[in-house]
Amino acid sequence: MPLTLTARRDTTSLPVYLAAGPDLEETGADATACAWARANGFEGGEGHFLSIPGTNGALAGAFFGIGRAPAPLALGKLARVLPQGSWHLATPPRDPRLAAIALKLGAYAFTRYGAKPTPELHFAAPEGADHAATDRIAEGVFLARDLINTPANDMGPEALEEAVRTLAKAHGAEVRVTAGEALLAENLPMIHAVGRAGAEAPRLIDLRWGAQDAPRVTLVGKGVCFDTGGLDIKPASGMLLMKKDMGGAASVLGLAAIVMAAGLPVRLRVLVPAVENAIAGNAFRPGDILKSRKGITVEIGNTDAEGRLVLADAMALADEEAPELMIDMATLTGAARVALGPDLPPFYTRDEALAAALAEAAETAADPLWRMPLWQAYAEKLRSKVADINNVTADSFAGSITAALFLERFVEKAGGWAHFDIYGWNPAEKPACPIGGEAQGIRAIETVLRRRFA
Repeated sequence: MPLTLTARRDTTSLPVYLAAGPDLEETGADATACAWARANGFEGGEGHFLSIPGTNGALAGAFFGIGRAPAPLALGKLARVLPQGSWHLATPPRDPRLAAIALKLGAYAFTRYGAKPTPELHFAAPEGADHAATDRIAEGVFLARDLINTPANDMGPEALEEAVRTLAKAHGAEVRVTAGEALLAENLPMIHAVGRAGAEAPRLIDLRWGAQDAPRVTLVGKGVCFDTGGLDIKPASGMLLMKKDMGGAASVLGLAAIVMAAGLPVRLRVLVPAVENAIAGNAFRPGDILKSRKGITVEIGNTDAEGRLVLADAMALADEEAPELMIDMATLTGAARVALGPDLPPFYTRDEALAAALAEAAETAADPLWRMPLWQAYAEKLRSKVADINNVTADSFAGSITAALFLERFVEKAGGWAHFDIYGWNPAEKPACPIGGEAQGIRAIETVLRRRFA
């Protein structure tokens, strides 16, 4: 990683002074450094950076502007502008924990297809931050980002399975995979139907970790490794980012990595239905009626609403052992983006205590989430004349809500359930988030899990 957090600063460490405005003396910098900054027009605007020269042309430190109302993760940009070397914050940050996380997340770079030159930074963790916990969180986020950023030619169902096996091996977890025609024998027919036209066999990847008698927590992630839309094919522009349609799977794997690295006392299960929604002679069709694992029959109104189908079978399987908590994550609907944009994922639950905990954790972790309603009256929109339910509605209204209501039909025994309709992508650079894949919501969920089960 290009930025290493250390417990203590070394003797060569240089100071970074955080400026919230033009009153630079408040940063703790000496008069000479402040005069230099003013002479260079530095006024502490958010994201502004200025090196401080020392004797003989050496570097003596730096100013970094956080603005008068700093964003919680504003220091992420600092990780991309600092020259190589050892650094520490000479001005105490408002929230040391978020400052450390921002520094780590801001240093991320996707290098699989060509490493860009990045400076090696050693940064002393701010006093009050747990650098070991910060590293765990960053590693989980980076895993999810890497998986999403990898294109489908290198991240199909087989590669996603291998990524799960690698994660499991690192933490002593068990993995079971049901693939191809075995999905029918194991009563996972909708996963099979959606993925059978792909060049690689569809599969359900099942990871288990933790003590058998610990509280059961199950994570389900949509693993559509590429989505053409199926026979209801997307336009070319709609396929450009479809490598990220396995963002739900990537996110739950990143979350699982944090949970396992922390040794959280839970019985963790991660279910990833990994498929490609491709086009071939054996692709499932509009008008088909599929029987689900739960026995609910589903009329296919649109083959581009495939994510909810593979999730439904996986969630029905998860529900059978009545976990204390079930979380599913999916890049499920464009409607969620229309409603809330790319940066604010909606979540759905009928558990008021869980909803409150998630909302509070989203604020604490600076990991935005927004609760949306499971508005029961809209369930009528999913009515089918020939099956128990349709996978889409006949109109374009409330698409994210009706998708959540569809999934809810497959959850019955779980003690609590929440559905997250994420985008999984940063379309614009932010201080702690470069353009590209993003693990939205997992830091907030990890906060809830840690508070509830640790």
